[in-house]
Amino acid sequence: MPKPAIEDAPLTTTKPEKENNRNKSTIALIVLAISVISLFITQQLSFKSSSVDKKFAKIASEINETCPMMVDSETRLDNTVAIPPKTFQYNYTLVNLDKEFIDTIEVKASLEPNIVNWLRTDPAMQFARDKKATVNYRYRDKMGNYVFMISVKPEQYK
Repeated sequence: MPKPAIEDAPLTTTKPEKENNRNKSTIALIVLAISVISLFITQQLSFKSSSVDKKFAKIASEINETCPMMVDSETRLDNTVAIPPKTFQYNYTLVNLDKEFIDTIEVKASLEPNIVNWLRTDPAMQFARDKKATVNYRYRDKMGNYVFMISVKPEQYK
């Protein structure tokens, strides 16, 4: 009589295999629980900052009702944008200038101290100071080409 083939042997799970499967299930449950908790914490943190972002979006919408608006003979405010988290951006066009003829280093160097001072002292910028927001000033040339951006962080206008 020939010996039975291994394939013909009855399939049984040994005690170590059952424990191994139980350990894998326990680990999977722990990983799932940690993932759910992490997701919950992330949502809570996002919700807290979103109230600030919603306020910024409302302010941007109010400002945008008056745009585009000439700020001076060279600069037009096109619109404003709230960018999460806690960033407010002004989008300007330099209406008489072409990017090729702008010394961006010189222009940025002359504008930035005035912008920082304005953020530090102007009552209209209290909303940004209160929320410790980053405020961006993005400039384009008369053809709509990006020229430069000045980004002012809270530590710069404290």
